Amino acid sequence: MAEAHQAVAFQFTITPEGIDLQLSYQALNQIYLSGVRSWKKRVSRMRNRVIKGVYPASPSSWLFVVIAILATMYMRSDPSMGLIAKIQQHLPLRYDYSNPSTITMVSALLFSTLLWLSLILALRFCLKLLLSYHQWMFEQHGRISNTTKVWVTLVRLLSGRKPLLYSYQTSLPHLPVPGIKDTLSRYLESVRPLLTDVEFKRMTELGNQFESTLGNRLQRYLKLKALWATNYVSDWWEEYIYLRSRSPIMVNSNYYGMDFLYVTPTPVQAARAGNTITALLLYRRKVNREELKPVRLCTVIPLCAAQCERMFNTTRTPGVETDVLQHWQDSEFVAVYHKGRYFRLWVYQAGRLLSPREIEYQVQRILDDTSPPQPGEEKLGALTAGDRIPWSEMRKQHFSSGINKRSLDAIERAAFFVTLDDEEQGMKGEDPAGNLDRYAKSLLHGKCYDRWFDKSFSIVIYKNGKNGLNAEHSWADAPTVAHLWEYTLATDAFQLGYTEDGHCKGEVDRMLPRPQRLLWDIPSEVQTQVQSSLAVAQALANDVDCHIFPFVKFGKGRIKKLRISPDAFIQIALQLAYYRDRGGFCLTYEASMTRLFREGRTETVRSCSNESCAFVRALEDGETEDECRRLFRLASDRHQNLYRMAMTGAGIDRHLFCLYVVSKYLGVDSPFLKEVLAEPWRLSTSQTPVQQMELFDLKNYPDFLSLGGGFGPVADDGYGVSYIIVGEEMINFHVSSKYSCGETVSQTSVLQPLFRKHS
Repeated sequence: MAEAHQAVAFQFTITPEGIDLQLSYQALNQIYLSGVRSWKKRVSRMRNRVIKGVYPASPSSWLFVVIAILATMYMRSDPSMGLIAKIQQHLPLRYDYSNPSTITMVSALLFSTLLWLSLILALRFCLKLLLSYHQWMFEQHGRISNTTKVWVTLVRLLSGRKPLLYSYQTSLPHLPVPGIKDTLSRYLESVRPLLTDVEFKRMTELGNQFESTLGNRLQRYLKLKALWATNYVSDWWEEYIYLRSRSPIMVNSNYYGMDFLYVTPTPVQAARAGNTITALLLYRRKVNREELKPVRLCTVIPLCAAQCERMFNTTRTPGVETDVLQHWQDSEFVAVYHKGRYFRLWVYQAGRLLSPREIEYQVQRILDDTSPPQPGEEKLGALTAGDRIPWSEMRKQHFSSGINKRSLDAIERAAFFVTLDDEEQGMKGEDPAGNLDRYAKSLLHGKCYDRWFDKSFSIVIYKNGKNGLNAEHSWADAPTVAHLWEYTLATDAFQLGYTEDGHCKGEVDRMLPRPQRLLWDIPSEVQTQVQSSLAVAQALANDVDCHIFPFVKFGKGRIKKLRISPDAFIQIALQLAYYRDRGGFCLTYEASMTRLFREGRTETVRSCSNESCAFVRALEDGETEDECRRLFRLASDRHQNLYRMAMTGAGIDRHLFCLYVVSKYLGVDSPFLKEVLAEPWRLSTSQTPVQQMELFDLKNYPDFLSLGGGFGPVADDGYGVSYIIVGEEMINFHVSSKYSCGETVSQTSVLQPLFRKHS
């Protein structure tokens, strides 16, 4: 829209009398208003930089310090102990002032400012020290020590001023590097139930050899990085785990989020798109203005918010050796895909955000557009679903200039990507369970060409009004996206709402320019590669088996009455399910977050422990109920302790991963590290946290339950299990595996009968 206005804002013709200049004042006015919006954003950013730069103090506290210093000087006292006089002597402009009192005033202002900045640094240092205390996490529920009580009081005192989204960033502690001896000890303990005595003895010898030879050398380099870098893990984790992977990111990396389980707020596709897009843009506005409340554990302990920075206007661009994340400060449009055509949908008009009804009107225009796809356009998105190297080569050769570059830029620079799907999805019809499974597969991979998997996230709006989300993994982890999706669903249903006939609320400016078709010139070479990438993606998609299992017999309410952690309960149940399914135990991955530290991401909780295995064996061997209960509590306590250690920087896998990266940089091989990092995670699990329960009124609207989301299996012969604990009475599971493995079947896995049996 802005480009079109700029094109017609200035028109001129050359006549015999000279140049005839014509101005479109309407277009100029819109350009002016867009510029005003941009400047407002810049001013807002500058203001926020000042506010968060002085946190936990406030900008107005400078005036308080100045008044206090001047008042003390007025009382014939020198609060600076001679420093103001020293400043007077070294003031460059002292000879330009004829009045000595003016020089004294300037010196006092300089001293006050320096004192104020020193106090800010001291307060920030004290807050960082306080946030480095993690013993509170290891105390029993309801038995808080006096030390922790004092600590909570001090944290609340220092962070009492209302924070912005990023206010705590400079006060968060850095992720500590664990001792190498401690990591090796914890690693050997974690693999003990998975190895025979001979295998364990061999692994112990490898670990001891590594510690006594190469380990300490690698550790020194790692500690050096920890002193220099903000986080010694996150940049390497992003690069080597995500961006350097050359296999398809569809299924292997991307994950999905679902709509409400029982409710579809409107059956009108364009209306659902209007409210969903509006809610996402309102969230973006909150992020840009830093009005979003920082996530805090127990309403006290802040979590790192760095992952929010690249949530919108971000794309992953392919490379030969590594991909790159590109982020733009702002975008006034979204990219839309419908029936093989790509559109640019402007969501701002004259500097204002379009109303939900106006966005619905524009989306309906796209739905009503009957123009056919251009040659090669329909399945172009398959390039983002296949292997990365061919996509990188095609992008460099055919999308780096001309009309293809302009259209690709429109997709990559968009706030996010929207697919208007021509299918219906959700728990509907005579086969609700099967329909849920198909709904999950649709969000995970779709048709393999109707999503743009490189975007930070893509929204899917189905024909019957259901929606969902597919997110790229490298820029952020699932809890960050889950926070966005919770806000979107709640704002859509409870804040924006719909009219009685299912349309969005608000007025429509019917003079809005039509959404812009993106134009392509796709040569035969690219079309051939599109078909090749599509074949790779379809083979991967067809191999994925997804099953959604809403468990409603009981939830965390009943579990917590037994004084058991709901997460520990579920993880132990998963161990039992896997044992019954495969007749043994496996290396189990549970994602834990390390966002208590600056730029923290995740750590692995190795859920398969000696204690959980002992409980499973006792239950299967028919031990007494009392013995099984005792072993279950031991397993639960052990799991909680493992989770807490992972959250507080005492995990195993990120430390070993970074030691391995250092060894590669140094060009040395470690048999121990090579073997550790080659171990397959046959059971990969993750809990989707509910972070904004206050947005949902489940008492009055009990049907507005979120299904959470899921991901593909990590190992070819393993399971991917995601679960979300909703309210007090529901746990929803997303189970994935591969059809090509004859030993794993998601739909008939023993998880469902296990929960029914023990409910």
